[in-house]
Amino acid sequence: MEHSSKCLVSACLVGLCTRYDGRSKPDPACLRFLANRHWIPVCPEQLGGLTTPRPAASLTGGDGHGVLAGTARVVDRDGSDVTDAFIRGARMVLAIAQAQDITLCLLKSGSPSCGLAPLAGVTAALLQRHGIRIVPY
Repeated sequence: MEHSSKCLVSACLVGLCTRYDGRSKPDPACLRFLANRHWIPVCPEQLGGLTTPRPAASLTGGDGHGVLAGTARVVDRDGSDVTDAFIRGARMVLAIAQAQDITLCLLKSGSPSCGLAPLAGVTAALLQRHGIRIVPY
């Protein structure tokens, strides 16, 4: 594990109620890792302008790399296309990382924004494109 003293972290992993369902998903291992570091919580979906709570969303037609390439979309369970909000949020997270010289980001697994598996989320894909290391939690 990288020993950089500053990183970004999915806000839901540190106990903030930013998930689509208005809840948090604090991760004890993530919190232990952050104990002696400076960290900035981010929620790409909120930064992109989506409300909390909000309908769950999923990637369709590909992964986050496909969304960034224009070949895949993000659609919520009500059928609304929320791709633009996901891209906007990802760009804002990248801007924060670049402004703070951050090279490590701890992200929530399984998220259409932050996940790496089973599909790379939109934010994870954008950060990877810019050389920022992702650690999934």
